[in-house]
Amino acid sequence: MEQWILVMRFIKEVFPKVEQALAKWRERAERIPDQELRRQALASIHMKRFHCQGGSIYALYPGVNQDLMVRFIVAFQTISDYLDNLCDRAGCEEEKSFRQLHLAMTEALSPELPLSDYYAYYPYRNDGGYLTSLVEECRACLSHFISYRLVRKEAVALVSLYNSLQSLKHLGVDRREEKMVAWASPCVTDYPDISVWEFGAACGSTLGVFVLCGAACAADLTEEDVRKIKTAYFPYLCGLHILLDYFIDQAEDRREGDLNFFFYYHDPGQMKERLAYFLHQSLTKAGMLEHASFHTAVIAGMVSLYLSDPKTSEAWLKGTARTLIRKTGKTCTGWYLICKLLRRKKII
Repeated sequence: MEQWILVMRFIKEVFPKVEQALAKWRERAERIPDQELRRQALASIHMKRFHCQGGSIYALYPGVNQDLMVRFIVAFQTISDYLDNLCDRAGCEEEKSFRQLHLAMTEALSPELPLSDYYAYYPYRNDGGYLTSLVEECRACLSHFISYRLVRKEAVALVSLYNSLQSLKHLGVDRREEKMVAWASPCVTDYPDISVWEFGAACGSTLGVFVLCGAACAADLTEEDVRKIKTAYFPYLCGLHILLDYFIDQAEDRREGDLNFFFYYHDPGQMKERLAYFLHQSLTKAGMLEHASFHTAVIAGMVSLYLSDPKTSEAWLKGTARTLIRKTGKTCTGWYLICKLLRRKKII
């Protein structure tokens, strides 16, 4: 019953606030002077708004200020989605340019740092202050999170991994794989049960940042609490998040020539096995956290959101999708049906 109440609150309370926040940034993006930057900003909001919707489940994390958390998540995720478009769809393939752009992610979490010239090495520059405004919105929200000082180091560390991933995976086809392996191989020694590509997937999630910031709203948060949350979310829950994203995007990524970590599995059987492994690890570790029912609900919601996508109607994906929904539990079946309904109504 507790998880069903969470579902209804998510739809009735959080979704409208997410739409309000996105409308604000959409209006701001429409005033970007540079045509290409304006196009990419609007496209990122239009095509990826479900990232903000899904991430905003953390606005229901116990003890948070819902309005502030929605504002933070939407601003931070909009930075992520906008920069992803700039690295992927605007014709630039320079690592130096990508790393400079992604300083915005680090600085959004680091109020003490001066703001950088994010477009210093990028071919388009005049965004009318759009990206800086997003960074400043994040900073303004974080100033109200009473225990943010305890989570800042771990949040910035996760974003550093995210930034490296994004700066390498968008390089040219002739360079990206070698660069990714060279970067991830030393890191993955700490996680002997996952591959370099699965490590890369874990680095691509923003959920670790959101949960840490949600936890930072508690005055009695401890360093041990932070360690437990980080260990539970990275690499397994974060990895599951992005592996699900790649799972549904396989056909599209083959057409577009985009890097998809599922292409490195030997066959559909291994793909299904590894997704199930990440799901099992995520549920197990989430069950050991304070507010376990919230974290397991997040997993059920995440699985439902991705696997309700029409892309999973392709025959070769259906079996794996059904298995994952069943393994996630009864709550997931309910979430899945709700997500299908919300998709039909074009709410997500």
